[in-house]
Amino acid sequence: MSSGQPLKPLPRDREPTLTIAQVAERTGLSHDTLRYYEKAGLIERVGRTTGNQRRYQAADLAWLEFLLRLRETGMSIADMQRFAALRAAGNGTVADRLAMLREHRAELADRIRALRRNASALDDKIDHYQQLLLDEVEHERPGSDEPT
Repeated sequence: MSSGQPLKPLPRDREPTLTIAQVAERTGLSHDTLRYYEKAGLIERVGRTTGNQRRYQAADLAWLEFLLRLRETGMSIADMQRFAALRAAGNGTVADRLAMLREHRAELADRIRALRRNASALDDKIDHYQQLLLDEVEHERPGSDEPT
């Protein structure tokens, strides 16, 4: 029965964890990329089992998903590393992280505008070539030289 109260999170050591294979499947990242992200400081050292196997927490997965958004929007690995280092340094870096994200968002907006201009130019060229093909078909049709 639900008491209407939100569930309390399990203590971190009792929280369900994911293997590297499960995280790779959920994120689309390879095992090697996940290990690289840890080595490069993009993610904090992942917890390990007594057999030294990586075990990812829900918070690790959420952070990886955010890193993937940064990567997909064109943030460099160096900037991602800088952002991760600021995050690891704690709440005293919130203003710096906010500034980084605002700058990245502005760059993304510029790229989106450029992509839209380029898409429009491609649409114009596609329309032009479609019209050339239509004109060519019109001129090849029998009797097309006769006035209508």
